[in-house]
Amino acid sequence: MIDNICKFLAESFSSDFASWILGEAIALTKIEPSELSVEPIRADSVIFLESTAIVLHIEFQTEPNKNIPFRMTDYQLRLYRKFPEKQIHQVVIYLSPSQSRLVYENTFNIGRLNHEFNIIRLWEQPTEIFQRYQGLLPFAVLTNNQDPEETLQQIPIKPATSLIS
Repeated sequence: MIDNICKFLAESFSSDFASWILGEAIALTKIEPSELSVEPIRADSVIFLESTAIVLHIEFQTEPNKNIPFRMTDYQLRLYRKFPEKQIHQVVIYLSPSQSRLVYENTFNIGRLNHEFNIIRLWEQPTEIFQRYQGLLPFAVLTNNQDPEETLQQIPIKPATSLIS
């Protein structure tokens, strides 16, 4: 369920995510994982968004996963094969606090192949960022705040019809 909500938010509010992650509001459209050929990607919470110049690859994780560095490298190569002219920006967003060293691993190295990607640990992020963008509001309670209940009460409730438009 969390995966579906994260996908919905990232796809429906892609410019909010671009503003947060890339620092600029870029119009992005969804890329279907099936467009990346080879064998099917089997991941619950992978989102690929593209503009004319960039591909934004977002992966949501609730738990640490030792396979993330390899998967991100695999996705990078698949994305490059499909879009060699585009800049590829990858980020793993960890939703749940963890002391695991895995939530800090942002590189994959095998032989002379080295790949780096970005990691965001929501519990370390300032709440204010998430209160600026409608599409990020649901994540505000997961950020670095002293009172998640108070943060939740500050989130403006909008009718469901306004979220879909």
